[in-house]
Amino acid sequence: MLYLTLFLCFCASIFLTPFVKKLAFKIGATDKPNQRKVHQKIMPRLGGLAIYISFIIGILIIKPIENFHLPLLHPNGNVHIAILLGSLIIILTGAVDDVKEISPKVKLLGQILASLVIIILGGIKVEFINLPFGGGRLDFGIFSIPFTMVWIIGITNAINLIDGLDGLAGGVSTIALFAIAGMAYITGNPYVTVVALIAAVSTMGFLVYNFHPAKIFMGDTGALFLGFLISVLSLLGLKGVTFISLVIPVIILGVPISDTFFAIIRRLVNKQPLSAPDKSHLHHCLLKSGFSHRQTVLLIYAMSAIFGLAAFILSQSTLLGAILIILTILITIEIIVEKIGLIREDYKPLLKLIRGFRIVNVRDK
Repeated sequence: MLYLTLFLCFCASIFLTPFVKKLAFKIGATDKPNQRKVHQKIMPRLGGLAIYISFIIGILIIKPIENFHLPLLHPNGNVHIAILLGSLIIILTGAVDDVKEISPKVKLLGQILASLVIIILGGIKVEFINLPFGGGRLDFGIFSIPFTMVWIIGITNAINLIDGLDGLAGGVSTIALFAIAGMAYITGNPYVTVVALIAAVSTMGFLVYNFHPAKIFMGDTGALFLGFLISVLSLLGLKGVTFISLVIPVIILGVPISDTFFAIIRRLVNKQPLSAPDKSHLHHCLLKSGFSHRQTVLLIYAMSAIFGLAAFILSQSTLLGAILIILTILITIEIIVEKIGLIREDYKPLLKLIRGFRIVNVRDK
């Protein structure tokens, strides 16, 4: 029954997207080209509404099946309600922004409300982390709520920030959702497995119209919804976790998180407001490096898949092996950042260090 439900969600998304496209033009939910954007003509957004409706269809199909071997309802029923209510708040926030382009403060308010629903109604929050090397336990105490809010809002906006090329945010989100579903299945979390799979196939259906050349954008409606859902689903496995298991969802979301992190660093270095838009994100830098639109998207897909695979390997590794994997990932990210100029063109400390070692070795020989 799960496979049939996933197929229906995929088909529903394909069927609904053209109707959402017409609705977007009718209500003025369009994206006009400018110097910061890649597209050259007016494009409909609000496409995330098709993803959301397909997702809800999947939830409604699965819910009544009492004998389903992967029951949808979470042991804590409030979790399920909180996710649906929080998602609705996010969808409304994104839809209003797609139509009227609300201010960042108003958009942030919607995200705060949605995260509070998850924390207060769903009771989902990271309360402590077991530290490695016998370091005991780090209790967050009163900071558990702020930490959880920062996680939800941060991931939500991270997906939104990479939504700059046709099919980019949708594809990266789909890969992340499949990775989360796989990890949840391995760890025996059927609720997260099912919800993540339903969201993933709903997004795949939308990608039929969103992959380059796109006929419709998902807009903030889709990017915020997918980011919110990914952040909450990854949190469901973090309650009372070890430090290493906390790192796993960070690695799964390596592309949007690292892009957001370096965007913040870039704006601090250049003394710009954190909310200031620019054309120096990962996809912009790859385009400047000579890759085509389609090649850039596929390359970032590959990066996301590698991060997902690394997360699986990490989950099966010893503590020492996990630390080595994390260090390798960090060094690789830094090299890529310096190679493509993600912070700025002259920022190349590690590459200069490597080049210095090479010169010294040549002289010694």
